[in-house]
Amino acid sequence: MGGDRDEELLRGRVYGQEHDDPNPGPRPGRTYAELVGGPLDGLLLDVTDWTGEEIRAGAVLETELGRYGAGGKAVYGPRPGDPARFDWSGDSR
Repeated sequence: MGGDRDEELLRGRVYGQEHDDPNPGPRPGRTYAELVGGPLDGLLLDVTDWTGEEIRAGAVLETELGRYGAGGKAVYGPRPGDPARFDWSGDSR
């Protein structure tokens, strides 16, 4: 798959949903944070059951699209003053 197609597939999707899920978008009654920047830009992260402390800590999310390819992780943290957006701060192994 080309890079443009990969980006198109990620838009409007929830992180962790299967690519062939007929309804990969957000579900009613759930709370999401938008991932901003980095390899998962535009995906939504379901934070419904997260505590305030967990939200403040951010997330390290597995992805094959980052700097380290398969087995790599993307690091996201809540945007100051806007915890509904998690900003990318880099990739890790």
